[in-house]
Order: sequence, then C-alpha cells, then structure tokens
Amino acid sequence: MAMAEKGDAAAMAALGQPPLDVKQTELQYPAEDGSKVRAKLFQPLNPPKGGSPLIVMYHGGGICLGNPEGEELTCQNFVQAFGAVCVSVTYRLAPNFRFPHAPKDAWDALQWAAANAKLWGADPSVGFVVGGTSAGANLTFVLVHLARDEKLSPPLTGQYLAIPLLLPNGKVPEKYSPYAISYEQNKNSPILPVAAIDMFMCGYQPDIDDGVLYATFNHPKGHKDLPPTYFQIDGMDPLRDEGLIYERVLNREFRVKTKLNVYPGLPHGHWVFFPFLKSSEKFRKEQVDGMGWLLGKEPDFTKVMLKAIAAVA
Repeated sequence: MAMAEKGDAAAMAALGQPPLDVKQTELQYPAEDGSKVRAKLFQPLNPPKGGSPLIVMYHGGGICLGNPEGEELTCQNFVQAFGAVCVSVTYRLAPNFRFPHAPKDAWDALQWAAANAKLWGADPSVGFVVGGTSAGANLTFVLVHLARDEKLSPPLTGQYLAIPLLLPNGKVPEKYSPYAISYEQNKNSPILPVAAIDMFMCGYQPDIDDGVLYATFNHPKGHKDLPPTYFQIDGMDPLRDEGLIYERVLNREFRVKTKLNVYPGLPHGHWVFFPFLKSSEKFRKEQVDGMGWLLGKEPDFTKVMLKAIAAVA
C-alpha cells in the first residue's frame, strides 16, 4: 500500500500542469447512500463545432488501490484528440468498502455523468463511451449491461476495455475452458502474478456467482444489444484469455462490433510500469485510435502525449 501511494505521488509529479487548452476540474458525485466520491472533469477550452462526445473512465488497482489521476493522461489525450469531455471517476475501495460497493458507486457515477453531460458542454448524441483499465474494465463491463437493462438515457454508444478482469478463473464455462490457459501460463508474470490477483480479491471479496455486478461474462441475459467494444490486451497477463474469449463471444455469438489490439510478451499494464518501451508509446497511440473507432472520428494527434507516464495500474 505504501509503495502504491508513493507511486501515485510520483505519477502526479510527472504529469505536472494540464495542457493549456484542457480545463481540469475537481468534482464529487453522490453515491446512493449519500456519500460524496471524487471525480475529475476534463473539458476542451475550444469545443469542436460538431459537439463534444462524453467519455467516462474508471481506473484500475484491483478495487483496492487507485484514484482518478490514474486515467488523467488518457482523459487529456481524449480531450485533445477529439474535443471530448472526459470524466475520470473513482469508487470506494476495498477492503474498507468491499463488494458490491465499487460497481454500485460506478453505476451512480455513470448516471450522474449522463445527467450532467449538457452542463459540462458534452453532447452524448455524438458519442457516449464508458471505459476502464484492469479492475476499472471490470466495472465498465458491469456498467454496459446495467445501462442496457436499466435503459440508461442517453444510451451508451461504446465501451473500452483495457487489460480487463472479466471472468473468475473458476467460473469459465466448459466450452471456453480449452482457451483459458493464461492463468496457468502467466501465473508468475511480472506486475500482476496470480498471487497478486488473489490478494486483491481477498480484499474485495466479490461474489463470483454474481453475473450482474461482478462475473458479468456469465450474465443471465447474455451480451445482446451491447455497444461496439474496443479491447487492449497484454500477452504476458494472467487476464489475457478472458479478454480474448470475451471479444470472440461478443463478435461471433452476439454480433457486437469489436476491435482488438494485443501486445505479445508484455505484462499487465506494461505502458504504465515501463513507459520507456516503444510498445508503451504504441499502446497510447492505439488507445487514441481505438477511441476514434468507437466515436467514428479521426483523431487529431498534434497535441496528444504518446510518451506514457509511470503510475499505479
């Protein structure tokens, strides 16, 4: 925990001041029980004539670590590449706030963002995307199904899943089990070995049989009518195969449009922990390209920062 906090401080120092053409605002959203939870809003000072899409991002950290700054560079890049309005939200963390606090907070945050889009200068009709990294991608995964079933208005137009946690190792449906080998193959991988996943889950204590708020791969209503989905997956990651399997299921079984980038031989969150690698710069470029695919827009790379910055993933 102390190392993570030290890493957060170093990441904030590295980020420095926001770009001059990005307005950055500290906010709080109301959780269902009346608590106030942090968020950061990123807006273009010169919005595009065609309207600003709305993007909501959830940070990683095993549901036990992290903060909105974890997606700060990503949000800044989305603002500069697309003139988007981007909000990075946190959620109450385990072990103080165990399952299902995180998905319930995340759902409250998404509804809050939808309700405030116009106030922030966003136009969800030109794009409304929810995304996240690692554990934040698990929350994203949960949210797109909730948004579908609860008929969120305005509706989501896309989801972005980076190195996603999607399916408990013991809950892989039998027909997919031959393809789920990455937990064993990458059990001792750097950054996120299986022992670390177990540690985070011990703190979070999710219900692995809950197909609505956690193990949404096994959702009782399946994955029909979900928005287009963009994946970024690391090859030397225990979580690799659940992402690959889910992409195939969405595309082949439910006819959901998907786009996939894989980074062979690289561990979980490589762009965060090894920002000096060419593959980290490649990740950042493809992240922006992938968001452009979801939005149906060509990115403007003239101000985007492709040199990744070390932070807690």
